[in-house]
Amino acid sequence: MIQLRQIEKSYPLAGGRYYVLRRINFQVQKGEFVTLMGPSGAGKSTLLGILGMLDQEWSGEYDLLEQPVHRLSAKKRGELNRRHIGFVFQSYHLLDNLTVYENLDLPLSYRDIKPQERAALVADTLDRFQIVGKKDLFPSQLSGGQQQLVAIARAVIASPSLLLADEPTGNLHSDQAREIMELFQKLNRQGVTIIQVTHSEINAGYGRRVIQLRDGWITEDSGMKPAPAQMEN
Repeated sequence: MIQLRQIEKSYPLAGGRYYVLRRINFQVQKGEFVTLMGPSGAGKSTLLGILGMLDQEWSGEYDLLEQPVHRLSAKKRGELNRRHIGFVFQSYHLLDNLTVYENLDLPLSYRDIKPQERAALVADTLDRFQIVGKKDLFPSQLSGGQQQLVAIARAVIASPSLLLADEPTGNLHSDQAREIMELFQKLNRQGVTIIQVTHSEINAGYGRRVIQLRDGWITEDSGMKPAPAQMEN
């Protein structure tokens, strides 16, 4: 599903360059749940931004669903992103002036979907995430956990092939964090490929592969582990 070859990200400095990522090579198969870990400044979020096509300035080769991202124009990358990628941020990134319903409808408005179909998708998503009672509220009227739940619902409403999450529980207390990670695990069981950035060993345990970064380099890749028996149910 994903193949990265010699991905590098750098900035010019007097007398040389500062590298944020160096020679990143790995593949992700459909249905994997991968965690990117490492100390602050290791390049985790930068790598996630490249995978999500939020960062356009990098070198190397990136294939997503057999599409050569490195050869696509910014417009084509944007189209590929909207069709196949959902992104969950630590700070939620909900639009404060829109209700929960309107925040969920927003990504659908960028697609060629009829209003009746959009309304049905939003209704189904509200029910699926058990937030029907919140549909007319604004983000400021929700708790942090509820806001992140809405953010995840918005990220997956258009059935993305790939879900990217950058410290998705960083602003949540432990009970809320567990609920969000259990939701990720459920989505993964349903076939969504997930790549998350986290500092939490507990959160990493919900996935089945950990890639460690340090100073922009991959230092360890655990490979894909078999799912625990209870995940097969």
